[in-house]
Amino acid sequence: MERARPSEALRVSVVVLLGVALALGLAAVPSTAQAYPERNIIGIIQWGAGGTTDRVSRKVAPLADRLLGQRIVLNNMTGASGATGMQYVYDQPADGYTLLFAAENPTLYGILDISPRNFDEFIPINLFARSIPVIVVRSDSKYRYLDDLIRDARQRPGQIKAGGTGIGGVPFVVGAMMTAVSGVKFNTIPFDGDGPALAALLGGHIDFHVSVLSAAAEHMRAGRMRAIAVVDNVPNFGAPGVPALGQMIPQYRSYLPWGPFFGVWVKKGTPAPAVAKLTEAFKAAVGSEEFKEFAELLGAVPLNLSGDEAMRFVKQWQSVTAWLLYDAGAAKKSPQAFGIPRPSR
Repeated sequence: MERARPSEALRVSVVVLLGVALALGLAAVPSTAQAYPERNIIGIIQWGAGGTTDRVSRKVAPLADRLLGQRIVLNNMTGASGATGMQYVYDQPADGYTLLFAAENPTLYGILDISPRNFDEFIPINLFARSIPVIVVRSDSKYRYLDDLIRDARQRPGQIKAGGTGIGGVPFVVGAMMTAVSGVKFNTIPFDGDGPALAALLGGHIDFHVSVLSAAAEHMRAGRMRAIAVVDNVPNFGAPGVPALGQMIPQYRSYLPWGPFFGVWVKKGTPAPAVAKLTEAFKAAVGSEEFKEFAELLGAVPLNLSGDEAMRFVKQWQSVTAWLLYDAGAAKKSPQAFGIPRPSR
């Protein structure tokens, strides 16, 4: 019987060991992690086409997928103040192949009794930017100033038509501020995001809309709409000449500054290598000059926050807004029931 030479024995041993490793699935684990993503990724936008969440997501996703080496295929999945899209992503495997492109609304699902889902069940990959709300009317509106709108709303309570994007959306929260401070109520018409609401405003179907500046900016520049107030304590460079709400009516200052934010999440349980690769790609995308120029054009402020830093931002925002709605009588459940601390002011 012929004995194998040393080199042949070594080769045989390596082959045998690889065979055993493959059989046990050990060799596949690091290979899969390093290879992520191996196919296209699905991105679910929880709001409709044309709104700010949609526009920001569709800008940043192509910048990130260049770095990932695979496409991020975006889909709008609207309904229930964004809860429909969030539930869909929650129901998918935690493998990094389904991303949630969301705004701030899920922070309020609990107190508004909209959905059992919340951001605690997801990992923040990146908070892209925050935006400033503005109160806009058509360019030919009879409301030249905010005082005109408030005076008319007091004379005709519940009759002036306002755009809405669902419970917990920007118009809802700002409307709660206006009820608490100015004592006015409106007839709110719901839409699937700022895009459809602004289209309805242009069509004369509503009288005004509280929009994020980034969604209304192009209409304002084109002269189709006018902003009559920036919902902040100071004016914004994206709305030159428009007074700030906190400057005109100081009682609003206790609620300001306030505004929506936008970002991308994955379901908790997603493998750490996939989270790390997504975080790296989106951080580079949001930090690029192309995205910064885009954000400035929209009047949005880049954040580029990930991980614990992003969660602290979200928790602070949730604390301020949840207690604002509760104090205004707009919440169905107390924030205390969900462990949300009252902010110190």
